[in-house]
Amino acid sequence: MNETEKHAGMANAIRFLSMDAVQKANSGHPGLPMGVADLATVLFSKFLVFDPKDPEWPNRDRFVLSAGHGSMLLYSLHYLLGYEDMDIKQIKNFRQLGSITAGHPEFGHASGIETTTGPLGQGIANAVGMAIAERKLADEFGEDIVDHRTWCIVGDGCLMEGISQEAIALAGHLKLSKLTVIWDDNNISIDGPLSLSDSTDQVKRFEASGWDIIEVDGHDPEQIAEAMAKVSEHERPTLIAANTTIGYGAPTKAGTAKAHGSPLGDDEIKATRKALEWECGAFKIPEEVLDAWRIAGLRSGQKRKEWEKRFSEADAEVRGEFERRIRGDLPAAFGETLDEYRKKLAADKPVLATRKSSENTLEVINGVVTESLGGSADLTGSNNTRTSQTVAITPDDFSGRYLHYGIREHGMAAAMNGITLHGGLIPYGGTFLVFSDYSRPAIRLAALMKIRVIHVLTHDSIGLGEDGPTHQPVEQIAALRAIPNLFVLRPADAMETAECWQIAFENQNAPSALALTRQNLAAVRHEYEAENLCSRGAYELRPASNEALVTLFASGSEVQIALEAQTMLEERGVATRVVSVPCFELFEKQSEEYRNSVIGEAPARVAVEAAVKQGWERFIGEKGAFVGMDSFGASAPYEDLFDHFGITAEAVVAAATEILEQ
Repeated sequence: MNETEKHAGMANAIRFLSMDAVQKANSGHPGLPMGVADLATVLFSKFLVFDPKDPEWPNRDRFVLSAGHGSMLLYSLHYLLGYEDMDIKQIKNFRQLGSITAGHPEFGHASGIETTTGPLGQGIANAVGMAIAERKLADEFGEDIVDHRTWCIVGDGCLMEGISQEAIALAGHLKLSKLTVIWDDNNISIDGPLSLSDSTDQVKRFEASGWDIIEVDGHDPEQIAEAMAKVSEHERPTLIAANTTIGYGAPTKAGTAKAHGSPLGDDEIKATRKALEWECGAFKIPEEVLDAWRIAGLRSGQKRKEWEKRFSEADAEVRGEFERRIRGDLPAAFGETLDEYRKKLAADKPVLATRKSSENTLEVINGVVTESLGGSADLTGSNNTRTSQTVAITPDDFSGRYLHYGIREHGMAAAMNGITLHGGLIPYGGTFLVFSDYSRPAIRLAALMKIRVIHVLTHDSIGLGEDGPTHQPVEQIAALRAIPNLFVLRPADAMETAECWQIAFENQNAPSALALTRQNLAAVRHEYEAENLCSRGAYELRPASNEALVTLFASGSEVQIALEAQTMLEERGVATRVVSVPCFELFEKQSEEYRNSVIGEAPARVAVEAAVKQGWERFIGEKGAFVGMDSFGASAPYEDLFDHFGITAEAVVAAATEILEQ
């Protein structure tokens, strides 16, 4: 084969594996893999630095398929390149239960999948986070250890999602020169021609956001290769705008919406085989084509060995630190440092807003965890996310440890996912709890991927006061608690705040959201406990004087209300216990015996939280009472609001008394 024939054969292998798998599954998206096969062939066979024999090699290039519906592109590539876990059986079992070839790429299912994509726009923001991580670690460890690129394929849909603007604006501002986005410019969406809904000049849009642009014919391998070679010369991120035909090669469906999201059909596939002169049957690849792909898979093996040699010659302390951070392990001193800090809190009993307690805890953590990377969506002074160690990163200086994300909550959350997925850094970012709605899709994906990302969500209730109902979260805590594998942590004082931060950092397999107050809170924990009590999810904070008739459950700022109500009830001779509930999710992970002991057998159970009721039924049962919100808030000083909405100790006492009198 000459080079032209070789390229055509390799690209067509992607096309036919993709259309055959979609046809067999009777479900999927063949159009994108067929349309970008030429781009992917040039990228993976000539430019992308990776090694299927060591998919986790830290200095590999990162590749993100933001247009995750075209997942068969990725699976076809991995099979052709020789990834051990991606055999032809997996290709044939596309979208079937138990296979690693899910409908959209899922991180952790198969080696070489860098992130979970499918919700459009998430991938490009993940790629921005990965590029941030690469540049930050290169600044810290040097380019002998960290020097790689991030590549991302996006479709028109990714660029229509609002998150894409947040991502590209941040990338352009930070001058992420090792980031290249390849735009599959095929002018088709599900509904039909893109002109039905969009007339944006994407090239001008990226130029305005600080990107370099290269325009190519997405089916001309020479133009593609020239463009990909040129990106390394740029000092800004690069968009390769590639004009393509969706479903390339399909005689009647290419260039139409019919190629996007459904099988081509047996007749069309047969006609496509004829049009592209592909003589093999379903799932069959000519030997010389498969050999060419397997050789491409070995292309970077020598680069990996050269990197391993350089790494082995680095200072032993540097090697140890880099390896620890890539594993995701915390420094050995982390636990002891937090333990000493909690002893100090027990002695000092500070009266502070938990957002301030959070800042104080971060001051301790950031002193020992050098890989923490803070940030905020333009609310640094309100979120209290910056400490003395976290100097701001700038476009020309990445030595800092703090990112000003701008007013881009969604982009921040998705970029933090990318930072974590890259490895070597632990990101946390702040906004108001009510604006977690902007971040929710990215938070959900972090939970799905089981990765450590920390969201600092301040101004957590009507307790924020005068800003009013637009900024007062009511339903957000319940909505976040509804996401599986997300730890929603709502501490009641400085001690619980420190414990919640410890939980968030120590848990590598789930994201965390810390809901923190604007208003000051008195200490409710007065003694040092060696155990992190918040890690139980709920625990008895103050026992009853006798066999309990009432159990009061509360989280965050309302724990103080529960304690006041306990005092009032005990003065009336009603034995009452108080349970602090900082984390529903952790409570459900405890043994049944422990959960039953915490809930107890008191005939009256009352929960109090300045939020909606959903979820508290687990604690109070059908006959219990809830003191909280069933409407939006209002604009007023917070003390007036708690009285106005009846979230008071008196209301808790009345609710408990009513149950007992029934």
